[in-house]
Amino acid sequence: MAHKTFISYKWSEAQKLRDDIINALGDDATYYKGETSESPDLTDTSTENIKKNLKNMMYDTSVTIIIISPNMKKSKWIDWEIEYCLKNITRKDRTSHTNGIVGVIMKYNGGYDWFKTTTKKNDGCISSSYREDLVYDIINNNRFNQNPKEYCCNICKTVNSFTGSYISYVEEKTFLDNPTKYIDNAYDKSENDASGYDLVKHR
Repeated sequence: MAHKTFISYKWSEAQKLRDDIINALGDDATYYKGETSESPDLTDTSTENIKKNLKNMMYDTSVTIIIISPNMKKSKWIDWEIEYCLKNITRKDRTSHTNGIVGVIMKYNGGYDWFKTTTKKNDGCISSSYREDLVYDIINNNRFNQNPKEYCCNICKTVNSFTGSYISYVEEKTFLDNPTKYIDNAYDKSENDASGYDLVKHR
């Protein structure tokens, strides 16, 4: 089942990946509610007008895709967009539910090691760590927040990469190969208002 999606990204460095994601969605791209290359230019309008337009795009979506790029924290909007999508917003007696969220790691300089480090532990488990300083607190605070935690390995306390955190990370190529899989995973975690996670909904 397709889900209404919104893509949050830093315009100056992630436009191509945004377009690649929309193309990878195929027929499901009709459910995409965010900006496209044909969207009106709001650069010279007021902050409140930009917020109004973004809210209209995000309000009835159920999954937010965040493009994790090297300079995303220089964006004026991404953390605000994430906060909006996590909240329950009421309009005309209708309340939106918390969006599922997936972070897509942009390929940069030929790979992902600018953000991701993979290690093999003594017991043979493979685990990944990420540069927390390169993303917003609202993302970090919704990582490894499953409650109760379910460990893949009780020895090293490794969690599943797609259920252990409310905001999961996936590499660009892996996501583009099968976007529906990761969008569905994000949506499934949002069901019942994300009751299996300790959510932080504020920046």
